[in-house]
Amino acid sequence: MEFIRRARISARHDPLRLGILPGSFNPPTIAHLALLEAARSHVDELLCVIPRAFPHKTYHGATLSQRIALLEASGLPAECSIAISERGLFADIAEECRQAYAIGLRPFFVCGRDAAERIVEWDYGREGAIEEMLNQFELLVAPRGGAYAAPGALRHRIHPLAAPREMAEVSSTEVRKRIAQGAQWEDLVAGAIVDAVRKIYT
Repeated sequence: MEFIRRARISARHDPLRLGILPGSFNPPTIAHLALLEAARSHVDELLCVIPRAFPHKTYHGATLSQRIALLEASGLPAECSIAISERGLFADIAEECRQAYAIGLRPFFVCGRDAAERIVEWDYGREGAIEEMLNQFELLVAPRGGAYAAPGALRHRIHPLAAPREMAEVSSTEVRKRIAQGAQWEDLVAGAIVDAVRKIYT
């Protein structure tokens, strides 16, 4: 794991509660910022992770360095770090975080309902795989097109996150789509990066 920015955290807990928001941030949106804001009171430190490669996903539109620059300029909370991960799976990112942080790390992945459903309902090829994964990390899940109802056996590892506003229609894909169509998109990203997004994606 390569850190681009390290947050200054005044109070450390044992174990450190780390809120991890992985994404391509292509570009960063107000939904990303809303998730980070919602997670602030649940964790000691926030970490935006940009994997060098996601499984089943390719990047179009901006380079890794451009996406990092956009994320840094978006107005992240002071307690938010930025890092590049070598791999894209949550289990792999959690392991990289354990190696980078103190022993006893308690990782929480911050996500929306749609992502939580994919994680929990994915066919991992064997019974009990999701339970094993959630022994390695927990989820903080914000409503996205509705609240997420975790399966009973997993509820102790999946926690609801009260997002400040509904973000179902906000995504990096939607930003790129609107730009390509010549539609209004500026309200979907932080004002500080509008000009840079326009330059990169148009």
